[in-house]
Amino acid sequence: MLLDLLAAAAAAPAHTPFVFEIFERTASTPRVQQVVQLSLAPAFLLSGIGAVMNVIMSRMIWIAKRIETIEDKIEDQRTPRQMREFGWLMRRRRLMQGAIFFSTAAAVMISLVIGLLFISAYITAQIGTVIAMLWVLTMALLVTGLGFFLLETRLAAIGAQGPEE
Repeated sequence: MLLDLLAAAAAAPAHTPFVFEIFERTASTPRVQQVVQLSLAPAFLLSGIGAVMNVIMSRMIWIAKRIETIEDKIEDQRTPRQMREFGWLMRRRRLMQGAIFFSTAAAVMISLVIGLLFISAYITAQIGTVIAMLWVLTMALLVTGLGFFLLETRLAAIGAQGPEE
């Protein structure tokens, strides 16, 4: 982008200041409208990721509080059921941490996609392939995060079963 701007400054007629050249290149209303339209789908995806992460964080907070409750008991006073539950909660926490990690990475990638869509409207370099690759990477990260979330919900549904259950 910087190279494009510098090249435009060098190629601009002597009577047109560089700042006006930048404004002229970025003032196209149809171009801005097109970029905004193109960025709507990624923006909605970003809000969807945020909603999913809100649910994930609510569950993670519950798991963390339950782990703290069990840890606060003296080891000698913990029941066998609480010890089983503690291991079960730790497995759930690891899965939720994976879901949070991959969902956050997907949110970062989709934010990059939105930024690059706007940048691509004002540079001559063709970065459509980069944007497409980031979109695919976003989907892969999101599916992985949702996979971790699915595994955690399955583990939660099964419960902390013991030998006598």
